[in-house]
Amino acid sequence: MKLQLSKTLPIALAGLLIGSVASAQENPAASTTLRTWSIGVNAGVLTPLSPLGGKNDFSNNKSSLGYGLYIKKQFTPYFSLRLDGVRGKLKGDNSEPYESGLVNNSPVRSFETDLSYSGSLNAVVNMFNIDMFKKENALQLYASAGAGIAAYKPTITTAAGTSTFGSGDNIHELIIPVGLGAKFKISDAVNFDLGWTINFVDGDNLDGYYKGGNDKYNYAYAGLEFALGSGKQLAFHNPVALTYDEALKAKQTAEGLRSELNAQKADNAKLRSELNDVLKDTDGDGVADKLDKCPDTPAGTVVDGAGCPLKTPEKVVEKVIITEEDRKVVNEAIKNLEFDLGKATIRSKSYASLNRVAALLIQKNFSLKLAGHTDNTGSKELNLRLSKERAESVKAYLVSQGANASRIEATGYGMGQPIASNKTAAGRQQNRRVEFTLY
Repeated sequence: MKLQLSKTLPIALAGLLIGSVASAQENPAASTTLRTWSIGVNAGVLTPLSPLGGKNDFSNNKSSLGYGLYIKKQFTPYFSLRLDGVRGKLKGDNSEPYESGLVNNSPVRSFETDLSYSGSLNAVVNMFNIDMFKKENALQLYASAGAGIAAYKPTITTAAGTSTFGSGDNIHELIIPVGLGAKFKISDAVNFDLGWTINFVDGDNLDGYYKGGNDKYNYAYAGLEFALGSGKQLAFHNPVALTYDEALKAKQTAEGLRSELNAQKADNAKLRSELNDVLKDTDGDGVADKLDKCPDTPAGTVVDGAGCPLKTPEKVVEKVIITEEDRKVVNEAIKNLEFDLGKATIRSKSYASLNRVAALLIQKNFSLKLAGHTDNTGSKELNLRLSKERAESVKAYLVSQGANASRIEATGYGMGQPIASNKTAAGRQQNRRVEFTLY
């Protein structure tokens, strides 16, 4: 039964690991935001006993170097499967009595076992997060348990000399590893790992001396774990804190949304009234009455920025040449343009760059198209109206600085032409803009 188990268990372990790889490939979206795969290397001390108690076949068990590696798949912040491999040596003798003073009169004086490999699949449970209200923690405590196969070859020393135990071939037996550990996150890609595993062997051949009780050995180690992929590590994410933050944010949104919307409606109504007053143009020459120095010009008269008829008798068609310096002036104005939140009121910090655009329009007689855009916050109708009002507000300011109103076109497009994602604050900030086009 042991021979059949030693052949079939590695196949079953490999099947479980391949199945987890396949499930990760079927859900690529999960791996794009959080790291769920990792590999680890470690080294430490192998000892042929269990500190939990029980009788040992030799009175003096020695510590020897052991080393191992593993590959791990994290399924949730609390649970993962880990495929471990460990190699090393196990040693012991009867050169000293037991702690009770009893001398071990075993015919086998000492042993040295070459642990060719031990492979096991372990379920690892992260027991708790140190700080329940931090979204990510730097320390994680865990427990593990699993099953696997150990292949080893004991060499024993008796009064007759040193010899290989059994047939000389590797002995394969089932092992049950149970362990505890602590993991320290150094970065999003590297962890420092401390662990201790007790391995219970389904047999009494590990030390080459059969006494009728199962053998055991423990492995205490330190090592590094390397998280594969990109993003944060799923193992260090705290879903309790994340859920708390989301619930708090939803509550604050629900409480503030209605009052904010009502305040926005009142501000928009006031803004529309102010804009209608600012943009009122009785003679229809494109210059608002407040800025029109000739408010009674006949219909169709070409006027200057002050609303007075141009003295040029004939329309002069000139070839428009826009230089890189001209574009730089406009781009700087776009970059510095800011409005009050939810309003079309231009902030004073934008005046200096807008003044340079107005001077450019006057100096070179360029035409300018203003296109207002918003993010997707609020209704479509509200955003369309706000984008139009902001474009008109920029036009009114440029005209107030002497620019020709008939050469400035102001249009609002609302939220229909985003240049960035509206899912992030940075993207929404980019979408709230007024574009300037010289021609």
